[in-house]
Amino acid sequence: MSTIELNVEGMSCGSCVKHVNEALNTVEGVTKVDVDLQAARVRVSGQSDSQVLIASLTDAGYPAQLASPAAGTNNMKKTGCGGSGGCGCN
Repeated sequence: MSTIELNVEGMSCGSCVKHVNEALNTVEGVTKVDVDLQAARVRVSGQSDSQVLIASLTDAGYPAQLASPAAGTNNMKKTGCGGSGGCGCN
């Protein structure tokens, strides 16, 4: 089993976390998803391709990229979903 960490844009509320979880749990090989809303990071465990995970999140309205393994903090701008993720927050 491997772990992939992703920086995810646009998460700003619990509903966003739910949508991110749903998007990732539909990907074959995913066994566990841990979302850190404050850091805008997601840790995915299992046997899945990082590009497939990124595509699934992008399709759900949450652009993502691989997190730098050496980064201790997330310096990405938190934009808030503004409803773009389908959660309805503004």
